[in-house]
Amino acid sequence: MPRPIATRLTRLMPAAALAALLSGCAMPDFLSYPPQVRGNKVDAEELAQLVPGTSTRQDVTALLGSPTAHATFDDNTWIYIAQITRPVIGGFQGVEDQQVTVLTFDAKGVLTGIQKKTLADSMPVDVVARTTPSPGTEASILQQLLGNVGRFSPAPTSSGGQGSSTNPGNF
Repeated sequence: MPRPIATRLTRLMPAAALAALLSGCAMPDFLSYPPQVRGNKVDAEELAQLVPGTSTRQDVTALLGSPTAHATFDDNTWIYIAQITRPVIGGFQGVEDQQVTVLTFDAKGVLTGIQKKTLADSMPVDVVARTTPSPGTEASILQQLLGNVGRFSPAPTSSGGQGSSTNPGNF
């Protein structure tokens, strides 16, 4: 005798309730990718050893290493960038934490200033969707797929031995 629909639903209700509760939970750490440290993270203890007005570029390089970048138009500004990222849906990297340390030097190479910036100090950048037009015609997908059919000739075959006049590629 077939079971009534009501008894089937009462058996599925706990499973549906459990699925609804778990859908709002984050994935446990042991199932997700570990965070990745990218860039050159500056240790606070090492940064405390630098004294503006007395530390030089050589001191900074020996203590912190090479900078991640220099300012675009000012070689006296060194930038150390570090991020902690974790892969998210679609293979993109989600930034969990960001630390930027900016060191400025005078013309003699003496440290003049230290700035620390975090992810909260960052500003979003809008990507422009325009494309640069190129001369020529716009090829359709079919033209791109079939465009080279018949343009290539088969490789020449040699009928003689080495040095044959029919195959000029052999010397």
